[in-house]
Amino acid sequence: MRANSSSGATMTGIDREEAADVLVVGAGLAGLYAATVLARAGHHVVLAERRSTLTGTVRTTGIFVRRTLEDFDLPEKHLGPAIRRVVLYPPQLSDPVELTSARDEFRVGDMGPLYVEAAREAERAGVGLRLATRFLGRDGEAFVLTDARGAVRIRARFIVGADGARSRVARELGLSRNRRLLVGAEEVFADSPVEDSRPGGAGDTVPTFHCVVDPRVAPGYLAWVVRDGEHVHVGTAGHAHRFPNGMYSALQAFRERAPGVEDIVRPAEVEKRAGPIPVGGVLPRISAPDGLLVGDAAGAVSPLTAGGLDPCLRLSEHAAAILDEALRSGQRGPLEQYDGRALRARFRKRLLLRRGLDAVRSPALASAGFTALRTPPGRALARRILFGPGSFPLPSAVAEPRPSGLGQRV
Repeated sequence: MRANSSSGATMTGIDREEAADVLVVGAGLAGLYAATVLARAGHHVVLAERRSTLTGTVRTTGIFVRRTLEDFDLPEKHLGPAIRRVVLYPPQLSDPVELTSARDEFRVGDMGPLYVEAAREAERAGVGLRLATRFLGRDGEAFVLTDARGAVRIRARFIVGADGARSRVARELGLSRNRRLLVGAEEVFADSPVEDSRPGGAGDTVPTFHCVVDPRVAPGYLAWVVRDGEHVHVGTAGHAHRFPNGMYSALQAFRERAPGVEDIVRPAEVEKRAGPIPVGGVLPRISAPDGLLVGDAAGAVSPLTAGGLDPCLRLSEHAAAILDEALRSGQRGPLEQYDGRALRARFRKRLLLRRGLDAVRSPALASAGFTALRTPPGRALARRILFGPGSFPLPSAVAEPRPSGLGQRV
């Protein structure tokens, strides 16, 4: 390991010191999963999370796609009803394009309870989970955390950065950092009961994913309504500098005309979520001799759809396998296999489509795009993007996720 922290200074006055095989920073889905897999492999894992509770700040809509639902045993009780219907709207909200799949394509996770369930699994596996604990940086050959008792030096063989789009671990390790970010915000509240959940049933009471392409309220991305019969999510995302009056003003403007919720009275108290979304693809350098990045910290988010839950699980599995090999061999060489450039090469088409969506800067251009979307080739492309069987493009040499107990199906 390097001799000094990234600031070039050595931290003093620390009277606590511990040892671990792996320090994981960040207890989102990526960090919890990587920590659990490593602990089940017999390694001593410390997981630090700056939040005092996992049910507090949630930064994701929590949409799980079909491939994730097929490959991972997510807690059924924390998943909403299946969604098969997607409706795409131009800015004027008229003449939308409706797509319905023969399969269950999406389910929305109740993310707070799902994080708690994953944390219990991690602790049962032997992970030392520490809430209200911040990562401060490096100190010689150790990493420094701080909690209510003060600072503690962790002498870990490796560190995993699962600390979000603006990762401090990435900075400390000298790795790539996310530069292309969207910002998003949404409101979540309870839905009225779904009367008919069958595809083609009673109009908007069918669980539906509504997507609106309108650069006035979602510059460079989409505004959305996800209504599954249990919860309603109304949100928008886009490039921060392109919101004319700010993101929250755009969300309010969209909420007042959002499709699919005309029959719902919005409650006075709603859950509010917001956060950055990396859309530049997997970062080139996501590993160093001392550790690696997973989840948003690694840019493991679809550049086009901004979906990150499937990538975070699959990349965390890959990362845990790499670290397991390094720990067992006593060598740092296996981390060279954790190659962001190789993964990034598999995102070329999605990055190209991302540039196309970025170029939609006027309602007229968005409406013109729907002319092509309504053609058979346009509808076929939309179906491939929304309902396709693909998932995070791990290298071909990497096997399918192995059963771990946290989530993989046997």
